[in-house]
Amino acid sequence: PYIISVPMQIKLNTIRAYQRLWNDAAATISTIVTNIIMALIIGSVFYGTPDATAGFTSKGATLFFAVLLNALTAMSEINSLYSQRPIVEKHNSFAFYHPATEAIAGVLSDIPVKFALSVVFNIILYFLAGLQREASNFFLYFLITFIITFVMSAIFRTLAAVTKTISQAMGLAGVMILILVVYTGFVLPVPSMHPWFEWLHYLNPIYYAFEILIANEFHGREFPCSSYVPSYADLSGDAFSCTAAGSVAGSRTVNGDRYIALNYSYSYSHVWRNFGILIAFLVGFMLIYFVASELNSATTSTAEALVFRRGHEPARFRQDHKSGSDVESTEASKAPAADSEDKGMGAMEAQTDTFTWRDVCYDIEIKGEPRRLLDNVSGWVKPGTLTALMGVSGAGKTTLLDVLAHRTSMGVITGDMFVNGRGLDESFQRKTGYVQQQDLHLDTATVRESLRFSAMLRQPASVSVQEKYDYVEDVIKMLKMEEFAEAIVGVPGEGLNVEQRKLLTIGVELAAKPKLLLFLDEPTRQVPCPTNSHSFQILTMS
Repeated sequence: PYIISVPMQIKLNTIRAYQRLWNDAAATISTIVTNIIMALIIGSVFYGTPDATAGFTSKGATLFFAVLLNALTAMSEINSLYSQRPIVEKHNSFAFYHPATEAIAGVLSDIPVKFALSVVFNIILYFLAGLQREASNFFLYFLITFIITFVMSAIFRTLAAVTKTISQAMGLAGVMILILVVYTGFVLPVPSMHPWFEWLHYLNPIYYAFEILIANEFHGREFPCSSYVPSYADLSGDAFSCTAAGSVAGSRTVNGDRYIALNYSYSYSHVWRNFGILIAFLVGFMLIYFVASELNSATTSTAEALVFRRGHEPARFRQDHKSGSDVESTEASKAPAADSEDKGMGAMEAQTDTFTWRDVCYDIEIKGEPRRLLDNVSGWVKPGTLTALMGVSGAGKTTLLDVLAHRTSMGVITGDMFVNGRGLDESFQRKTGYVQQQDLHLDTATVRESLRFSAMLRQPASVSVQEKYDYVEDVIKMLKMEEFAEAIVGVPGEGLNVEQRKLLTIGVELAAKPKLLLFLDEPTRQVPCPTNSHSFQILTMS
């Protein structure tokens, strides 16, 4: 059950969302700068567009780019939503808050950011491109571009919420963008649309926004004609006409409303109707987004099913086996279990070298200021034993392990380290293994392939391939991974679970056959007690 109310969940999530924005201000600033640059480029392309029939296409292109770029910038939200989905799912499993409240908070936190982006982009583009300089026209233009940004944001967020993987969401978004661009009404005007697909523009929110912008720019204006037919010097009577759509014979100007009616099938009377449709799109997709976020946020952090190579499934998973043969195979496999385990444990060589370190210091530079993370640390490791580093969170346990294992990539290390009283040589790292906190594996490989890959690359070339493979089999028996040795590592939800991944991480380092030391950084995290007990048994015997 949730302890706090839904309004309080929305409030706390909104505060956290603004804190994330503040801590990642560089990303927001870079987006604003990018919008300024795009507005300057597009505005400079259409700078000096004449208020005559020669500028009709340029004005339409300006408004098309304006509404399109304001709308499609929201596509990046698919990536951001998928990056935070594992955290939301985990918090939901702990009943911290409803996923829908996090979705609402994300929308609320986006309002000032999108407003700033709209201000810098639309003001520069509007005046640089020479659009109609009337207060009412400008504010209607700004309102529509601001609303379409949120409408498309709701659509892309909905795509991210209703799909399971980012590839699904991006695939649907790519097809949708193609339809949005083609059926906006500029690339393919409404009169030129094929009757079979003309209905698509009614589902396109950018179409309604573009009609408003076009009607807002051309309504109630008379544009001087730039070219006539026929092009005589004497233009008298009704024997001539302007070349632009919407012209009247004998007239030297073209009415803006008549032009958009004939060229685009647009009308100024549709402005506020279209605005209402945009609001309906916004409200509808926001509601779908909130509901989908709540229903499609089931925790997938633990694997539910193992995936095996075809033809390498364990016998008990094969449906074509008879029940009798299953029982026999199970009993046969149980009989030599103890012997195989003992054989696997005996394959590890006894460690006889003593590793010591004295007055080890580790200094790094943070924002130009020196910072000492380790200060005169000394210690030693008795061979054949399991030595544990104990300390509170942030005490420097991982840092010390990184320094002792020579896995640091920055900073200055001072002090002395010895093996059997002698200084370390260049082969020290080859003689040690390091099990990190993160379980990093190739998701398309099997457990056996991962172990063999580690053995082939890290054991000496003088060891034959067959010996390496035999040692890998011993490691599999030691860690009791026979059941899933042919399973694909996979991804969370379809592959190894957390416990199996940690065993594989330890196995990858054991497969390297380290002669001196095996460092382990929090090997018990998220691993059940029976597995921890067995892991410690293996490590103490090695």
